[in-house]
Amino acid sequence: MTELALKYGCNPNQKPSRIFMESGQLPLEVLNGRPGYINFLDALNSWQLVKELKAATGLPAAASFKHVSPAGAAVGLPLSDTLRKIYFVDDIKEMSPIACAYARARGADRMSSYGDFVALSDTCDAVTAQLLKREVSDGVIAPDFTPEALEILRAKRKGTYNVIKIDPSYVPAPVERKQVFGITFEQGRNEIRLDDPALFANIPTRNKTFTEEARRDLIISLITLKYTQSNSVCYVKDGQAIGIGAGQQSRIHCTRLAGNKADIWWLRQHPKVMQLPFVEGIRRADRDNTIDVYISDDYDDVLREGTWQQFFTERPEPLTREEKKEWIARNKGVALGSDAFFPFGDNIERAHKSGVEYIAQAGGSVRDDHVIDTCDKYGIAMAFTGVRLFHH
Repeated sequence: MTELALKYGCNPNQKPSRIFMESGQLPLEVLNGRPGYINFLDALNSWQLVKELKAATGLPAAASFKHVSPAGAAVGLPLSDTLRKIYFVDDIKEMSPIACAYARARGADRMSSYGDFVALSDTCDAVTAQLLKREVSDGVIAPDFTPEALEILRAKRKGTYNVIKIDPSYVPAPVERKQVFGITFEQGRNEIRLDDPALFANIPTRNKTFTEEARRDLIISLITLKYTQSNSVCYVKDGQAIGIGAGQQSRIHCTRLAGNKADIWWLRQHPKVMQLPFVEGIRRADRDNTIDVYISDDYDDVLREGTWQQFFTERPEPLTREEKKEWIARNKGVALGSDAFFPFGDNIERAHKSGVEYIAQAGGSVRDDHVIDTCDKYGIAMAFTGVRLFHH
């Protein structure tokens, strides 16, 4: 098949719409559903991310995409009991590596992942399909699906769930094109290898020590940024993105946005949050939203009399600002990547508040000295990669 007609483009009024190859066949097959224009944008961008993560780390990888940027990305490391609980997969006894990768990618920012498109670097097995089936999601792309997995996914959303199989051996042309306002843009594909040890050769900070896990997490961060709408920064811990700030005009706003997401991920592990007495049968989306509000300064919106009874069997005690500050201060060992240089030390100040101890960024700002000094103040190890990763 050289082309595939779509229902419409980004919006219902944008017709006609299709995806097609100028030469050769499409390297994908729709096994179920009818993916749309935005579905395919998410699918193809997320597939590139997980394919590259797998090649760089040797581990199965997964990504959760919304509006052509990742809400989460992760590799398939085993889950702790705490992560299994906050990702709501503690009822699954045996988790395959690709299922662990998906649970991490989906669980990092559950609010943003609502209605996502998922990419898997490896064959989707039955346990991963079972996890997919119970989440609100638009579709999944993977190199293959087991018969059991495909049967499970074909039953999702009354049989309309989008399932795309992609040829893992497909390599696109080295030059890519797109049109804007009738004008064709052309550029070489961004083929830079982000697992190159040379990226960590220039370390201007006093602390020059990157643990093996920190290097892995920084590589995950940089690869994630390669497929995130710029400006962007990405916080990573233990093999998964925990906070992504995408598409902001100001880099400090990226750092704050992603840092706030990382803080929420960490706060979900607070004992008060893990012990919230939810009513039986609460919908997953309602539970996620309730947790998000409970963690925020607007907690009274779910704790006031007449409201809390909708969500809880008994009224929980609020998570105070002091308790949140104390808990966030316990988060350590976080890695942070940026798709371009940090212009000022305020980004480092904000990153430090969310437990960042390792940074990889392009370098080259006229205020590099201030950024380095701020890192040295907190003992942060920072590498100047010399690589910009803008993505539009």
